[in-house]
Order: sequence, then structure tokens, then C-alpha cells
Amino acid sequence: MENALCRRTAVALLVVAAACGGGAPSPSPVAATADTLHLPAPADSSLRDDPMSRSIRRGLSLLTNTRDSLPNHVGAQLRCVSCHLDQGRRAFAMPWVGAYGRFPQYRSRSGEVARLEERINDCIRRSLNGRALPTEGPEMRDIVSYVSWLSRGTVSGKRVRGNGIDSLTPLVPDTARGRLAFAQYCARCHAPDGQGMLAAQVANAGPPLWGAGSFNIGSGMARVRVMAAFVHRHMPFDQPGTVAEQASFDIAGFVTAQPRPDFPGKELDWPNGDPPPDVAYATKARRSAAKP
Repeated sequence: MENALCRRTAVALLVVAAACGGGAPSPSPVAATADTLHLPAPADSSLRDDPMSRSIRRGLSLLTNTRDSLPNHVGAQLRCVSCHLDQGRRAFAMPWVGAYGRFPQYRSRSGEVARLEERINDCIRRSLNGRALPTEGPEMRDIVSYVSWLSRGTVSGKRVRGNGIDSLTPLVPDTARGRLAFAQYCARCHAPDGQGMLAAQVANAGPPLWGAGSFNIGSGMARVRVMAAFVHRHMPFDQPGTVAEQASFDIAGFVTAQPRPDFPGKELDWPNGDPPPDVAYATKARRSAAKP
């Protein structure tokens, strides 16, 4: 096992070295002034040794150690904080700050008004390729407690700059360039084969970006625009904001074109026929609307 890990790490380092020193284009730095900005949230020191504080802490633990804590509900080798960075506080990384006051909300993907619990389960089923938690169970209660606590002091129903994910002008991705850019920027943390790295192998180890251990096709991160915005603002993890917009779209085009788990029922998404243009699968409503 150790020899296999060593060989895999060596391959990763060789690929990165080749990409960075073997004629690959130099990175085009972009402004990174807000790339690690945190939205205002309560301080950890405000928590006490009382039932509510314990529920909040357990909720954070579940979100931070999702696969280990909820093995029967997580199929991917990711955690909630793989995308919701810095414990859900990082701006433009789909932060949980303020999320509690924005639910219930209408979701065009389902065509229904969803509660926060349903939105959390949607992430578990899609981004973690797992099974939904009981909405009235203790795990869901503690996760909601953390999101509620993190949202204290925010205005209910109001979105502020940094909520959600960044918005980039759409660019046409080039998957051939994306393969090279992936080797240059991503492989040292996510492995040359995109299957992720272990903390024992490399610092800032990243989760799988495709294959059986990654998010499934129904995840928002499987959309080119979403992934490109995330890469552009937050990656590489130790040098956020250093990947140019075109390179981010190239990487996103390459990664989203790789095989990943299916999401049964995806054809029922966006029942009103209004899917975003970068959704990678056909829906019944869109097919019906396209018929003469």
C-alpha cells in the first residue's frame, strides 16, 4: 500500500513538473482581493456548554466530517466543506452565512418551494452522491442548528455580495487546453487521474473530481459555469485567484466531460423547461418544449 501511494504521488509530482516547466503557458494572474473574504458570522467564542451550543458544534462536525460521520448517507469521497469552504463562511463559495433566512425558497430545479432541510438533502443526494437524511432526525436538526447560528445577525431573505457563487461571463471551454491546465493547476492536489489525494500523500489534498468517488451528474458542480467560477476564485487551494477566466472554463470543460456517477431521476429536473444552458443532460420538459 505504501509503495503504491508513493508511486502515485511521484506520478503526480512528475506531471505537475512537466506542466509547469515543460513549455506550458505561464499562469495569468487575476485579482484575488476578495478570494478568501469571509462573510460576517458569529465568533466560535460565543458558543457555551449548553444544549444549543452542543447541537451547533455537532452540526459543524457533521458538515466537516460528513463521510466518516454519515457513512450510510454519503457515497462520494467528499465532505460538505469540500465546496462550502472555511466552514461555510467563505464568500462566493456557496456560504451558509445568511442561508437560514432565505428558506423556504422556490427552486427552479425542482419547480417547488423547498425547506432548508430539503435543500440540504438535495446536496447530500447530488454533490455527495448519497441518500437523504431523515428530515426530523437528530443529524438534520444539528446541521440546521449550525446554519441557523451562522446566519445570526443577517437580514432574513436578503442576499449580500458573496452569497452563492461568483458570476463569470460565459466562455467557450477548450478541453484539450483544459487537460493541460488541469495538470498545471489541479493534479498536485486532485491527482493526475482526478481521483483525489489523501492527506497522507500531499498537503491540501483534494477530493475526486470524477469517477465513482466524485459528485454525480446531478450536482451543481457538474455544470461548466459553476465549476469555472469556483476554480477561478478559489483554486488552487493554496493560491486562490491565480487561474485566469479562460483557463478556468477550459478546466471546467475538461473535468465535467469525465465520467461520474449518474443521478436517477435527473430527467425530471427543471419541470418548467427552464434549465440553465450548461446543464449536461436532457430533461423531459426541455425535450417537450423543443418539439414542434
